[in-house]
Parts: sequence; C-alpha cells; structure tokens
Amino acid sequence: MYAGYMIPKPKMKNWFLELYYVNPFAYAFQAALSNEFHDQHIPCVGDNLVPSGPGYENVDSANRACTGVGGALPGADFVTGDQYLLSLHYKHSQLWRNYGVVWGWWGFFAVITIVCTCFWKPGGGGGASLLIPREKLKKYHASFDEESQNQITERAKDAASENVMEQADDNLVRNTSIFTWKNLTYTVKTPSGDRVLLDNIHGWVKPGMLGALMGSSGAGKTTLLDVLAQRKTDGTIKGSILVDGRPLPVSFQRMAGYCEQLDVHEPFATVREALEFSALLRQPRTVPREEKLRYVETIINLLELHDLADTLIGTVGNGLSVEQRKRVTIGVELVSKPSILIFLDEPTSGLDGQSAYNTVRFLRKLADVGQAVLVTIHQPSAQLFAQFDTLLLLARGGKTVYFGDIGDNANTIKNYFGQYSAVCPVEANPAEFMIDVVTGGIESVKDTDWHQTWLESSEYGQMMTELDNMISEAASSPPGTVDDGYEFSMPLWEQIKIVTQRMNVALFRNTNYVNNKFSLHVISALLNGFSFWRVGHSVSDLELKMFTTFNFVFVAPGVINQLQPLFIQRRDIYDAREKKSKMYSWVSFVVGLIVSEFPYLCVCAVLYFACWYYTARLNDNSNRSGAVFFIMLIYEFIYTGIGQFVAAYAPNPTFAALVNPLIISILTLFCGIFVPYRQLNVFWKYWLYWLNPFNYVVSGMLTFGIWGSKVSCKEEEFAVFDPANGTCAEYLRDYIAGAGWRINLTNPDATSGCRVCEFKDGSDFLTTLNINHYFYGWRDIGISVIFAISGYALVFGMMKLRTKASKKAE
Repeated sequence: MYAGYMIPKPKMKNWFLELYYVNPFAYAFQAALSNEFHDQHIPCVGDNLVPSGPGYENVDSANRACTGVGGALPGADFVTGDQYLLSLHYKHSQLWRNYGVVWGWWGFFAVITIVCTCFWKPGGGGGASLLIPREKLKKYHASFDEESQNQITERAKDAASENVMEQADDNLVRNTSIFTWKNLTYTVKTPSGDRVLLDNIHGWVKPGMLGALMGSSGAGKTTLLDVLAQRKTDGTIKGSILVDGRPLPVSFQRMAGYCEQLDVHEPFATVREALEFSALLRQPRTVPREEKLRYVETIINLLELHDLADTLIGTVGNGLSVEQRKRVTIGVELVSKPSILIFLDEPTSGLDGQSAYNTVRFLRKLADVGQAVLVTIHQPSAQLFAQFDTLLLLARGGKTVYFGDIGDNANTIKNYFGQYSAVCPVEANPAEFMIDVVTGGIESVKDTDWHQTWLESSEYGQMMTELDNMISEAASSPPGTVDDGYEFSMPLWEQIKIVTQRMNVALFRNTNYVNNKFSLHVISALLNGFSFWRVGHSVSDLELKMFTTFNFVFVAPGVINQLQPLFIQRRDIYDAREKKSKMYSWVSFVVGLIVSEFPYLCVCAVLYFACWYYTARLNDNSNRSGAVFFIMLIYEFIYTGIGQFVAAYAPNPTFAALVNPLIISILTLFCGIFVPYRQLNVFWKYWLYWLNPFNYVVSGMLTFGIWGSKVSCKEEEFAVFDPANGTCAEYLRDYIAGAGWRINLTNPDATSGCRVCEFKDGSDFLTTLNINHYFYGWRDIGISVIFAISGYALVFGMMKLRTKASKKAE
C-alpha cells in the first residue's frame, strides 16, 4: 500500500507518510520502475487518446491529447517515461540511491536478527501445569496456588484411591467376549515387491487377561495391533479375526478401545469434557445421556483423575503431564464401555519408571475387574513384566517366537527358552533377556531359528489345540457381545450437535486465535480507511476508491495462514484416534469445523466494515452500504472455505502455507483490477476471470460503492487541445457518439482549448473494469454466495478423499 503506486506519494496522508520512507518495498519498486520507464516514449492509444477511432486517424497532434495518463502534458498525445515517473514522485536519478538503500535495509534486518538471537534463552523444562478454562477463571482467585490444588499427601491420596477404586470396581463394565486371531498374515506392496510384515500369527485375549505384545524394533508389534484393531487402510490381510468365534461385527471398531502411543487430545477440552465427549458418542444410542455421564464419573474415579477433571488437557509442557495424559487416553477408551478388549500401543513410552509403573498398575486393575487388555511394550522392567499374564513374542518379519503364559516370576517362559539352551540368569530381567535371545544378542544361541523352533515345539501344538477348542466353544455358545448393527453409535444429527459443541467451546477458549483474527481485521481496516481518508471526487480519486475496496481482499492471507494450522491440528486428532474408533463420521467433523467459525466470521465482517467504510467515505446510502457489507460478509466465508479446502488435503501446515500464496496471487492478479478485463491475455480471459471468486467480490463492492458517484476533474486531469474545425462539440460529435461516450466535455461551445474530463460519473469508470450495469452488483452477490457454498463443498470433497475404508481379513 505504501510502495508509492497504489497511493502516489503526493496523495499520502501526513499521519502515515513515514510508512513510505521506512518501506523497503518503496525503494525497490521505485528503482525497478525508474529503470524500466526512463527515456521511454509512450504514445497514448485507445480510451487514453481523445479523440481517436474512425474519422480521427489523421488528426494532428495539436488537435488531440492524452487523458487518464499520469504525467501527460496538455496538448500532447504522448507521455515520456520520465513524465510518468514524476507523476508518481519517482526520479530516475535516484535509481542507484534506492539500490543502495535496499541493501541497507537488508543489512539492518540481518543485524537485528543476529542481535535478537543473542538474547534467546533456553525454554523451561517440560513440566506439567494446570490450565483453567477461561469461563471458569472467576472461580479461581488470582493467587491460585498450583501446589495446593495439585498435591495431596501420599497417605490421603492412597486412602482416597482405595475408596474410589472400590466404588469404581462395582460399576465398571466387564468384557464378556473372547477375541481370537489365527493364520494372520499382512502383506504390503513396495517398489521392490510384496513384503510380508506379519507371518501366520495366532493368539487370543480373554476377559480378565493382561497380554503383552513384545519384540525387537521392526518386529511388527504396532502393525499387529493395528491389524487386529481394524485400523489399516492399505495392504492385504489374510487369516481370521474372530469375536466369540464369529466374524467381527460392524460396530467392532467402536466396541474395542485403542490407546495410541502418542496421546492425541483436543488441547482446549477439560479432562471431564474429553471423557464425556467419548462416552456420548461411543456408548450405545439406547443408553440415556445421564447414565453415560454417570459412567464418566466412575472412570474419573477409577483413574484417579478427580483432581484434574476440570482443568484443560493442554499440550505437553503446557498442561497435563505425560503420565496424566496417558491416563486420560485410557479413560477416553474406557468410558465407551469397550465390550471386546482394549488395545494399548506402548503405554509406557516416554514415562519415567514410577509413571510407567503407575500406568501398568492401572492396566492390571482393569484386567482384575474383568477387562481384556492387549499391550505392546518395549523392554519393560522385571517389575512391570511381572504384571502381565501372557506374552506374544515376535521376531523381525512378524514371525511368532512364543505365545503363552508368562508364569509366576516368568518361570513358564524361562523354562521354554531354557530347554533350548537359552537359560535366563537369575539376576537378569526376563523381558530384556527374551529380546536379546530373539535378536541374536546371546552368543550361545545366536544361530538358532526361534520361529522354526516354536513351530516344532510341543507348546505350539498345545496352543493351536487350545485355540481351536476356544473358537469352537465360543461359536457354539451365545455371543458375549451383541452387535447393534450401527457403524456409528449415535445418529448423524446427534454427532453433528456434539462435535460442533466441542469445537465451539474449544474455539471460544482459544483466545490467541480469536484475538488475532479480530485484531487483524481491525488493524488492517483502520490502516485502509485512514490511508484512503475521505476520498474525493476527482478521476484519480476513483482509482483510490477502487484500490481501497480492492485492499479488503488482502485480509484473507493472514487469516488463512492462521486458521490452517488449527484445522490441520484438529484433522490430525480426528485421523489419529476418533475416525479409527468410529466415534463419529467425517461429515460431522467437517460440519463442526465449518460451523464453529461462523460467529467469528460475522464479527470480523462487522469490525472491518465499521472501521473502514465510513472513514474512506464511500456511498453512505443505506441500500448501497448494506449491500457492500453483505458482500464483505460473504467474502469472509469464501476465503475461509478456500483456506479450509487447502488444509483439508495438505499433508502438513508448511505445505498449506506454500500453496496459499500461489492461490491468492492468481486470484488477485486475474480479478480485473491489476489487469483490466479487456487487456487480459486470451487464455485467462475466457475462463479464469469468470471462475475467480475475487472478481465477483471486488466487482460487487465497486458497483455499490462507486456507481453513479459524481466526478469532478482536477485541473491537471483535463485533456486540453484545440479543435481541428468548428467548436469543440462539433469537432468531437462523432467521437462522443462512438468510443468517447464516457467523456465529459466541459466547454462544448469553445473554439480552442477544449477541456475533456475522462468520465462523467463513477459508472463510466466502472465500465472500464467490465462492470457495465448496476444490476451486476446483485448478480455478483448471488455468484459470491454460490462460491462460498462451493468452497465448503470442496472441503467436504477433500475430506471424503482422505477417508479410506479399513482393511478386513480375507
């Protein structure tokens, strides 16, 4: 805005003139433009030459003049490059000065960067901190003491824990189904051919059983867990995965809990809200809401989260601790009343010894009260390993090495490996010893094929016999889990209401996001309005009105860059956990994201309009100003839809930020302002111009803001020339009847010094921008609404493309 072209320096307001002198763009632009136009001779043609066209081909230069061209002299049908530069207050003699100033600015910013980085301080430790929702801050005094809220004496805590555990044990839902898998093989395609990640794996999990899934890195632990939980969308799965000896029900993914290794949660939800959200969406639709919420309290007590229930989850280092977040992750799955089993992927990853023990202790409690739990765990301590009932041990390539009971003090598994010369030392950690054996870390049994050894062992035969008997007995008995036949527990409309409510609350609490959005609109609107303060009625003022209107579109890039990381963060939460657990459909997710933005977009439009429209002094007729405001409101939805559309399919925020400038620059370049419609290249003219939403937004605002406004040429804006014959009116009669219908001849009876103003009113100016009728404004409003709807439709389309069906065993 202050580079000297959009607002020429002589027209800049005194209160903002310093922005021109401290603007590196101004020096760079002036240097480039003066280098381009110096010593140029530019003849005036077309609408910029009066008169021109049929009948005026051989007119002398004294009988015509330039109009609407900066720097043109009276009675001249051309303009020199230096005259044009001077009209912008540019001088070619300052080219090298400007070149040096640009380098000076670079040096200044480089030095500032170096100095500021010297003051960087290392961030504090990633300790936990309590975050209170903004609407509940009144309940807490300013002198809130975190220690007094978060610390209880160990004896009191243990006593409270025992009490709540006794109550929770009575109310906790038990698993009743047996989960089995047999001959399970998983293959994916790679550039070098098919690769087997899981090779004929067998096993089961029963109610009350805490099973460990172990192996070296790359053995396929997490892969097996994902395959069992029906979370893979690529590759080929063969074998059988059964519940009670029957194929998996449609509702399996929401009836089985799955805790990711990374604890992904909505950071602006409280612990209680996160659990209630899961309970409301995943428990059967026949369960009353009040009962679902009561069960949430049961799980809060079970996991000893009552002291943290009304604090925000936050992010790691700014909210709950890693161990607390892990408990919330487990709680989110437990409140859904999983009727089959609970999968956990590396629940002790990233935890210290005490926190890891607490986590496994919770899992042991769950198993003891009837839950079926399967856990992947990497080299647990002997104390942790002793908490598990069974072990499925994998070698690289997804091959089974052992499946069966661990035994007291791991005696069963020690005896198995001991009979093949892999004797576990008394002082060794059995879990670590087993991993060393499988990976070849024990020299005496380094060359043993433990997978083949397992297949040839008597334990393998007994396991297969037990597995077959278990499947046949379960298949002949009534199923422990009744399938309700629904992919999602709640109807779509209920999903939309619950998801939208969560996103509304999260956005309300995200003060940085909301305040930045509002501030950007207020500051840019005030800068725009006071830069184009009370624009006048001359021809050059028409261009200022056009540019002040056009400047509104540049509020989009900043807001888009702000909303996309938030969109992608929420999308990642949905993809990582909520989609895979069939908590709610992608349609509900998109509706919630879109609708939660609506109130803030309306406020943004009001703020910008109030701060800009009347300071720039555009048409104050209520019909006109109301129409302009409505287009501005629609534009808020248009650019938000564009930003969300890009974010919906972008792999990460960085990619989205790189795509944004490309899209925004194309839309602004071809909306008819920088390059008028008649001068557009044919390739762009007949499709991109008409498919450009910015075209209709700017066109509609200009129509209602400028159409019919009066134009009074300043002295230097008149085209002055002598008629070749007769009066000025007689000389220009044919021109005015044809190509010159827009001009305003102020002295028609004069026989010399004809004074021609380029336009009669604002309508004539708009015709040069391909705005030929007033009804175009209402047409543009309608088309803008269609573009807003289309943008959101593209968001739905992109999210649909991202949604792949889970692979099932063949």
